[in-house]
Amino acid sequence: MKTISLDSDISVIKGIGPKKKIVLNQIGIYKLIDLLYYFPRKYLDRNFTESVLLKDGEHVTLLTSVTSSYLAHGKRSRLIVSTRTNRGEVLTLVFFKGIQFFKNKFLPNLNIVVSGKLDYFKGFQIVHPEFEILDDENEEFKLTHLGGIIPLYPSNEVLKEENLDSKGFRRIIKQTLDILEQSNVSIPEIIPEKFIAKRKLVGREKAITEMHFPESFQALQDSRRRIAYEELYLFSLLMEYKRIKRENFKRILWALPKSESAIIVEKSLPYQLTDDQRKAIKDMIESTQTDRPVACLLQGDVGSGKTITALLIALHYTDNDVQVCMIAPTEILARQHFSTFRNLLGNNLFFGIDLFLGKESEKVRKEKIARLKNKETMIAVGTHSLLSEDVTFVDMGLVIIDEQHKFGVEQRETLRSKGKNPDVLATTATPIPRTLCLTLYGDLNLLTIKSKPKGRKPIVTKWIRESKREAVHNSIRKYILQGRQAYIVYPVIEESENQDLKSCIEAFEELKKTIFKEFNIGLLHGRLKTAEKEFTMDLFKRNEIQILVTTTVVEVGVDVPNATVLVIENADRFGISQLHQLRGRVGRGEHESFCIMLTKDFVSDDAKVRLEAMEKTNDGFELSEVDLKLRGPGELLGIRQSGLPDFKVADLQSDMSIIAEAREDASDSIEQTKILSTEIENRFAEGKILFAN
Repeated sequence: MKTISLDSDISVIKGIGPKKKIVLNQIGIYKLIDLLYYFPRKYLDRNFTESVLLKDGEHVTLLTSVTSSYLAHGKRSRLIVSTRTNRGEVLTLVFFKGIQFFKNKFLPNLNIVVSGKLDYFKGFQIVHPEFEILDDENEEFKLTHLGGIIPLYPSNEVLKEENLDSKGFRRIIKQTLDILEQSNVSIPEIIPEKFIAKRKLVGREKAITEMHFPESFQALQDSRRRIAYEELYLFSLLMEYKRIKRENFKRILWALPKSESAIIVEKSLPYQLTDDQRKAIKDMIESTQTDRPVACLLQGDVGSGKTITALLIALHYTDNDVQVCMIAPTEILARQHFSTFRNLLGNNLFFGIDLFLGKESEKVRKEKIARLKNKETMIAVGTHSLLSEDVTFVDMGLVIIDEQHKFGVEQRETLRSKGKNPDVLATTATPIPRTLCLTLYGDLNLLTIKSKPKGRKPIVTKWIRESKREAVHNSIRKYILQGRQAYIVYPVIEESENQDLKSCIEAFEELKKTIFKEFNIGLLHGRLKTAEKEFTMDLFKRNEIQILVTTTVVEVGVDVPNATVLVIENADRFGISQLHQLRGRVGRGEHESFCIMLTKDFVSDDAKVRLEAMEKTNDGFELSEVDLKLRGPGELLGIRQSGLPDFKVADLQSDMSIIAEAREDASDSIEQTKILSTEIENRFAEGKILFAN
């Protein structure tokens, strides 16, 4: 017999042949330990029914014995199985499907556990019950599928084709636990004993067993808490390790504690920096005055001034002859940042600044790369084009990653590798609750800009139903006649047979020819060529286009102060984060601005919560809390794209107390961090479960 361990291949389990192994491998299950960490998605209470009398409509789980069975024919053939419960009640089981298979199973005196909803039709019956056959008298206490709290596992069509539905997973996981017990293989502890005692956690082996086959709901709750802590503790260890690893590298390039260029640019601004902006700059620059590179996360609400803050920080580097690189997720946003930087620097442009995009002529690109290598270009702004091998720097000491959650870990590391242990300034306009932020980005220094530049008026936000569309059109016309401009945003580009949404292209034609034929209307969406997008935006900025019909391509980065009206069509189809980002396209100047969210007369309950929250507040941090409750952290933070783990048990919304405990304990585990760091980092990088042995 093969030696069994937690690292044994899953093929040692009876019934897992080559086909099953392939589909299990596809969902990350290779070893026995992987299978044990494939936790249920939910649980059903299938404990034995204790009530004395059966009741119509009740869901019951009962121990029964077969008395007879026969096929009944009529409009639909069916198998009738007569049973008697252990309390003497007569119960009929009815099967319409699989009758040829079942008719030979239910023999007289066979003991079975049945579960389902009771119906009364000439006596009590259950149609297509769940059932489990008891092979012998003792089997009653070893039930896998009924007679207790029953786990339901994540599955899909491919898995189900290999009989890996919930019943199939229960079977092979029970076999795994049995084979480990028979081989005297225990599941070793991975959390230091002092923390297990301190947090009153159950042991790892007990927790894993109870997660699959809980004896009670209290035992399940205790086990879930243990596994959630384990995930969060090990992830917090990873964050500690990354911080320690970063601090072990000596700085090669420095930011100046005082920047003359930053002072000149700040004085030329038509407004004063907010206290939050000044503090963010001060905190970032002060943190760079050691011999260790730093990484900061700058989070700020829409319109809070993150771009100018990032530029003023960058000038502390360029004044010391250090190059800076800034990457943005979209071409429009990269162009906007480049334009903003150029305008802010104005006549104070003491060095080169270049824009790197994907679609450029070979000649233009070679010229830009040459300027980088000669250090004629000190600030490079661009899209993913900056990740190309041909883009090289001489002395790059700062990487600015805008909307950082839209870039993967590998992409961020590729950019960092082009510099000399560079500092990192990651920015996000998606405010994240502080506790959550410290957990997910615990290796970064957190900088926050909450206040907005003085003089900006709050954006008036209204949710309006379809029946009042004409009033909305009249309002748009009113403000355009006053010299203002408007955006009308649609969720789709072209009409689809599967969607009942009006496309922006169709709407553009209708608005241009009928409703707003007296105005100049432009069309902007992601499928247009670069030159077309640039031409349209230039016309809009110069007010030669009064209404811009567009998609979410304008979600971030577009800055036209004269645009004061934003209409979002089918607003119920957008999430809070998108709605708030879109709203930030107006309210950027001195004029009063409006955000109109148009929907059909009836929307879902979730949409109602989103739209009412948007009406209630302009505070992105408050909205992020609502978003977190509605969508959960995975979607809110782009966890997969960010390279953050998709926790199997821990819930970053409801487990705040466990998060705090895990972070505290991980901070006290410097030696443990060093011991586990390599394994944790490797598993993290590979996207595998963090805590497998």
